Amino acid sequence: ASDALFAELIQQARARGMRVILDGVFNHCGAFHKWLDREGLYRGKLRGAYRYADSPYHDYFYWNADGTYEGWWGYENHPKLNVEGCAALREELLAIARRWVSPPFDADGWRLDVAADLGKTEEFNHAFWRMFRTAVKSVSPDKLILAEHYGDAAPWLTGNQWDSIMNYDAFMEPVTWFLTGVSKHSTEKREDMYNNADVFWGTMSYQMGKLPSQAISVAMNQLSNHDHSRFLTRTNRQIGRVETEGSAAADANVEKAVLREAVLLQMTWNGAPTVYYGDEAGVTGWTDPDNRRTYPWGREDMELIAFHKAAISLRKEHPVLRHGSLKQLYGAYGVLAYGRFDEKEKILVALNNTEEIRTVSIPVWQMGVQAEGTLQNCLMTNRDGFTVFGFSYPVRNGNVLLPLPPKSAMALREI
Repeated sequence: ASDALFAELIQQARARGMRVILDGVFNHCGAFHKWLDREGLYRGKLRGAYRYADSPYHDYFYWNADGTYEGWWGYENHPKLNVEGCAALREELLAIARRWVSPPFDADGWRLDVAADLGKTEEFNHAFWRMFRTAVKSVSPDKLILAEHYGDAAPWLTGNQWDSIMNYDAFMEPVTWFLTGVSKHSTEKREDMYNNADVFWGTMSYQMGKLPSQAISVAMNQLSNHDHSRFLTRTNRQIGRVETEGSAAADANVEKAVLREAVLLQMTWNGAPTVYYGDEAGVTGWTDPDNRRTYPWGREDMELIAFHKAAISLRKEHPVLRHGSLKQLYGAYGVLAYGRFDEKEKILVALNNTEEIRTVSIPVWQMGVQAEGTLQNCLMTNRDGFTVFGFSYPVRNGNVLLPLPPKSAMALREI
């Protein structure tokens, strides 16, 4: 019955123009999983490896000399799967990979948890993900394979393993450091990184340069997720965790205007903007587990939701924001500007993350804007809120002079 319900869920989502990607945790399972069955939930129905040395699943796990099983990073509730040492487990995982992207389920792909940490050796990990890709793409080449990865992903993105990654190095981290000056866990503060345009552009250029353009175009660009503090909490520029500061401290002195700056950047940047549930409604939280608060039904921040809708609509209405070139146009303390452009359309994005009005001249000729013309606002946000009203700015000698209010961002198109 649950299989039928899941198949219907995917069908209903697709009918509404949505796609469903599954979370594949092939590195470890839960201690309650039927293969191990530490809690005895399946006792009498099958022989879990925790109690039976002759269990058909015994070799699915790593076992210590004292008879205990190995936990991923030492966590007992995360038994590490012996993918590298057990051929039967590998075949089962590959069958799982094919099953859920095939009819009647027909899911649209996999997000792979801690993908580079699957086996004990990197050589095996590369070999397994090549097999995994063959299994998934044999169903359809359009099925997406997206990996969680920290560090250099280039060796995994050669066209025969992953399609792309959760984009920490070339999105979440540089955006977080520039706009908030704290780490993505809210556990470190760096004033030298805060509002540092040189570091932002240098990091983006270096990290994006290590990725194939195809991978960048579908990279998972997140501001928050289940492993890190909520971006809205990072805007208070405080260091803390729920066990030391308490959950209420994650709500204090947050800057919604800074979150709106980040969202406008996210929706106009190369890649696939990915919203962590509740960010659009004003959810706060320190790093895991405080970041997993329930959605605030009946208490949503409706202005933030409206802004997210406006920013998403902007991206949908202007294909250049999804497919066009990206070019750095300006950088100074607290101020960034870049162009998204192709032969048909030019859009300028500028933001000011300082406490003062900044009036800057931006060389929009570098993205092909006419020397004498007009740029019109598509979406503008500052501490007073946001607007889609069409303010216009003249282009003179290929440059536009923009007055940027404190904690503001705007997207303008050539008309």
